[in-house]
Amino acid sequence: MKWRASGWLLTLCLLSGAVQADDEHAWTALREGRAVLLLRHAIAPGMGDPANFQLDDCRTQRNLNQLGREQAQRWGQLLRSQRVEPRLLSSRWCRAQATAREMGLGAVEVLPALNSFFQTRDTALEQTAALIKQVNTQAIGAPWVLVSHQVNITALTGIYPASGEGLILALPLKAPAHVLARIQP
Repeated sequence: MKWRASGWLLTLCLLSGAVQADDEHAWTALREGRAVLLLRHAIAPGMGDPANFQLDDCRTQRNLNQLGREQAQRWGQLLRSQRVEPRLLSSRWCRAQATAREMGLGAVEVLPALNSFFQTRDTALEQTAALIKQVNTQAIGAPWVLVSHQVNITALTGIYPASGEGLILALPLKAPAHVLARIQP
């Protein structure tokens, strides 16, 4: 019995090391601009957009709560600890832009291909193709952090991410994307 427990412990340690090695490969690829970090916006209670939603008025949208702001700030700390100095791109939704801003890593640019298509799911294929094209036409160089929405991430990767979860995706981007690492919120 003791041998089995030791064997399981050794197996878990080895698997843990393999996961850490894979994560380090992903972080290196991100730092070198051979991958992008696609992040679901941080915690904004609710689902979808309220009935009175207006894209140009944050008061009508779901917004980050205190936990969401703290989650985004932890992303900034993690990216700094990983020596990632990214270009930040976000959808136009306030919760996505706030996530990027709360990281404290610099200016946030809007990239419409990251906009939510929760209400217009018939545009999913077209918008996902546009995102892939826009990302792949950029020169390899500075790492990118893309802040988007669950529906967009699921359409590109097949993964249903939690609020604030990030995926490091290999470049060139394709559908389905090649996931190098999944980083929990």
